[in-house]
Amino acid sequence: MTTNPENPQQPSGAVPPPPAAGYGQPGAVPPPPAAGYGAPQGGYPPAGYGAPGAGAPLSDSDQRTWAIVAHVGAILFSFVAPLVVWLVFKGRGALVEDQAKEALNWSITVIIVYVVGIVLSAVLIGIPILFVAGIAALVFGILAAVAASSGQYYRYPVTLRLIK
Repeated sequence: MTTNPENPQQPSGAVPPPPAAGYGQPGAVPPPPAAGYGAPQGGYPPAGYGAPGAGAPLSDSDQRTWAIVAHVGAILFSFVAPLVVWLVFKGRGALVEDQAKEALNWSITVIIVYVVGIVLSAVLIGIPILFVAGIAALVFGILAAVAASSGQYYRYPVTLRLIK
């Protein structure tokens, strides 16, 4: 008697028995999950990635925190920090979205004033413009962060509202 090269324990020419009906077979019902396993309880969302921009709404405390980060980040990192805060938390809270856009508009305005000051430095008028713009960016950024910490909507003076 010869053996089957694919399955050495089965003699060649013999027909293997059909597989038992079970999980993975057409029409088979999967076994119930063991106790303690299965779908998450408590209203958790299903596993996987959410839709872009989807996220849980932020609490008032979190909104104030991220609004402060947007304003202080504008002082330290120019437009980058408010842009990141706005893009990440857009649609998750009215305060943080509004204040991140406000800080972003302020940062863009300050950059434009810096460019004008640098150009006008050739005729010595730009040096005081650069000095005043730097002081204004610091002072108004601190005032905005303090207002955001109490949950108030702050508006920077003389700001170009480019991002609406």
